[in-house]
Amino acid sequence: MRDLVKTASANYLVTGGAGFIGSNLTLALQEKFPEARLTVIDDFRSGDFKNLLGYRGDFVAADLAQVDWREQFGEEKFDAIFHLASITDTTLHDQFPQVHDNVESFRRLLRFAQPTRTRVIYASSAATYGAVTGMSREDDAAAPANIYAFSKVMMDNLARRAAGDDPDFKIIGLRYFNVYGPREAHKGAPASMVLHLARQIKAGKNPRIFKYGEQKRDFVYVKDVAQGTLRALEAKESGIFNLGSGQARSFNELIAILNKSLGTNFEPEYFDNPHAHYQNHTEADLTSARKSLGYEPQFSLETGVADYMEWLYPPAR
Repeated sequence: MRDLVKTASANYLVTGGAGFIGSNLTLALQEKFPEARLTVIDDFRSGDFKNLLGYRGDFVAADLAQVDWREQFGEEKFDAIFHLASITDTTLHDQFPQVHDNVESFRRLLRFAQPTRTRVIYASSAATYGAVTGMSREDDAAAPANIYAFSKVMMDNLARRAAGDDPDFKIIGLRYFNVYGPREAHKGAPASMVLHLARQIKAGKNPRIFKYGEQKRDFVYVKDVAQGTLRALEAKESGIFNLGSGQARSFNELIAILNKSLGTNFEPEYFDNPHAHYQNHTEADLTSARKSLGYEPQFSLETGVADYMEWLYPPAR
């Protein structure tokens, strides 16, 4: 197999490339491989063209649950397909569209990629772990608490089966934890708590969080996630890996960090949590990602939030 990382004329495809993580990944690919051929597929259901300002590649507007891959791309060969497209709104409780679109889109993609053994790198989710109280490891049993998480578990099952049937067909799943950073604002309610709390503070309001702010999240900066996803190009074997910061930080800590970055001093306003199925703790064990991908997050919550706030609210010149 060619060394994908060092091949200047590589051909990469990104599904969901107008979305939050997808656009950051696409632009990181463009920066890392300026001579590579890039194609993005997106239906703009949870993406925005503004996220791709400066993008120089091709774009296909299509619904992945219905697209005919062969008709669309013919005999075109890709060095890798990054599959980030999905319905990501965890508040959508209609089970059919969530599972149908997420799972069938992935099934169609795998059928297209398998004959040429095109490397597939896809977005799984920390939501597959369900309610936990400590670190999550890739071999932990799946415990999806909502239909979005269930759809990701089914995608993981498909990936394991396809990779098991053909060891030369490399499929790498990445369980993203609580990602925040540039190009997420279009998501609205499903955007990160980092963005929501920052906006409340900038509006002069006390940031509102569930009682009593001790819920913990593995907040991971999108720049780390993009670089970790690129590392999957070098994975020697198929597998599913956590991508997080490796640390669980409380919402109270997050508010203190936001206050420091924004030069403010707002106290949190606590209110009752109305959600019956709520992840009170997420924390990625990064042992496998470090070993197999060489992944090492570069941003702490402090440095990630500072970088993000500078991007969101650039200083006046």
